Amino acid sequence: MRELRIRVLAGVFVVAGILSWAGARLWNSIGTLPSVPLAAPVVLALIAAVLLATALSLRARLRAQRERRPGAKGVDPLTAARAVVFGQASALVAALVAGMYGGTGVFLLESLDIPARRDQAIYAGCSVAAGIAVIAAAIFLEKICKLPEDEDQNGPGTAPAA
Repeated sequence: MRELRIRVLAGVFVVAGILSWAGARLWNSIGTLPSVPLAAPVVLALIAAVLLATALSLRARLRAQRERRPGAKGVDPLTAARAVVFGQASALVAALVAGMYGGTGVFLLESLDIPARRDQAIYAGCSVAAGIAVIAAAIFLEKICKLPEDEDQNGPGTAPAA
């Protein structure tokens, strides 16, 4: 499984932000603007909380397993892999959504004197912050579930350590 790349996530964020900003300008020329729902930052924050809780739970179970505590419940490798895939997918979607709301928020900065647009800009800013929280939690989860490099095992074609 490949690791999340910050450059890819940043690229998705920037491209989505630019397209969203251009789309908001076009949509505004018609006379309306799609709203940023209040649920957007709430849902992203919930996903970040689930990812963080999963990471902390797996970290505690792995630590107990490593320390050989009596009654320690091990971590099934398939469960850890599923958690990482969920985190990676969530991070990619969060980068896309945060970029989309970020672009809309940047467009809305031009008209903060209108109360409805100011509220929309606040919701967009909170969505970007929650999207960044999802990405951070996903990267943390990925670091927790990363397998340590086995120095004892030698791959094919390598000389055994003396």
